[in-house]
Amino acid sequence: MAERWSPRAYDSSASVTDEQVRALLEAARWAPSFGNTQPARYLVGVRGTPSFDAILGTLNSGNQAWARRASLLLIGVMVTTNEKGDVPYAEYGLGLASENLVLQAVELGLIAHQMAGFSPDAARAAFSLPDDAVPKVAIAVGKPASPDVLEEDWRIEREKADRVRLPLEEFAFTGQWGEPAL
Repeated sequence: MAERWSPRAYDSSASVTDEQVRALLEAARWAPSFGNTQPARYLVGVRGTPSFDAILGTLNSGNQAWARRASLLLIGVMVTTNEKGDVPYAEYGLGLASENLVLQAVELGLIAHQMAGFSPDAARAAFSLPDDAVPKVAIAVGKPASPDVLEEDWRIEREKADRVRLPLEEFAFTGQWGEPAL
């Protein structure tokens, strides 16, 4: 888990295999969900396919600049209703599934970057989504490249920066808010 991060430097000559795509989706499929409602769905685009181009077209221009080099683009979609009615915690279920997918990418020697910078409306139109299918996140997957493939200096510096996380004392509390649990 500590090896997971969100790089933007992708090797545009690398590809993902069908087996890798299947492993990523299987990891997502086995994520927990409220009442086993399984609200997560994915739109899948392997580079060189119309689906990849369609997903790339939904990304904002800043994300398109680097995500075009990824081997695989996905859009995570939450299904908000099923045969029983509204699906509780659908967004949480999609988040759990997406984290499983990203951690499986690390296990496979791949990198993954989750993005909010895309147009859900464009995704809805491009893939003819029904009203109860809500696009929530785009994900780029592929092999890492040198940060020098990035055009913007700030992105190159961000790519090289140390990863920082809050210390546990600021993350987990007991008794009252702000009182460290550990």
